[in-house]
Amino acid sequence: MQRKIIPDVTQKSVVISLAPNDTATMAAKIMKEKNIAAILVTGKSGKLDGIVTERDLTRRVMAQGLNPDETTLKKIMTKDPDTLAPADSAGEALELMRTRSFRHLPIVENGLPVAMVSIRDLYSVMKSDLEHEIRETEAFVFGDRYSA
Repeated sequence: MQRKIIPDVTQKSVVISLAPNDTATMAAKIMKEKNIAAILVTGKSGKLDGIVTERDLTRRVMAQGLNPDETTLKKIMTKDPDTLAPADSAGEALELMRTRSFRHLPIVENGLPVAMVSIRDLYSVMKSDLEHEIRETEAFVFGDRYSA
C-alpha cells in the first residue's frame, strides 16, 4: 500500500515560519520554544522562500563567527528547497530525503507550505508497514493457510 504524506504520515497544519529579514536568534528561540529542528522562511505572500535548520544555525552562523542577532535568515537559509505535495508517497519522500541527506522536507500545496515532514516521521511509518508485512508473511507461512 502506498502511503501518502498527508494524511498517512502527517496532517495539514499551520506551519511555523519566519520572514527572510528575521534573525538567526529569533529562529533559534522559536525552534527551542516549539521543540522543532527546522523552520520555514516565507515571503509576504506566504510562499516558501527557504528553510533554516539547527545545522544551518550551527554551521552558517556560529561556526562562521557571525552575530546571530544581526544575521538574517535570507543570508543563511537554503533557498528554494526541494518540496513534495501532500499526495506524494511516503516512499518518495523517504528516498528524496535519503539521497539528498535531508532531515526535514516542506510539503507544499499551490505554492504554500501546508506541513513539514521529518525523516523520523517517515521511518516510523515505514517501520510500521514493514512490521505489518512481516506479521502477514508469518501468518501465511506458519498459519492455518499453510496446511495441505
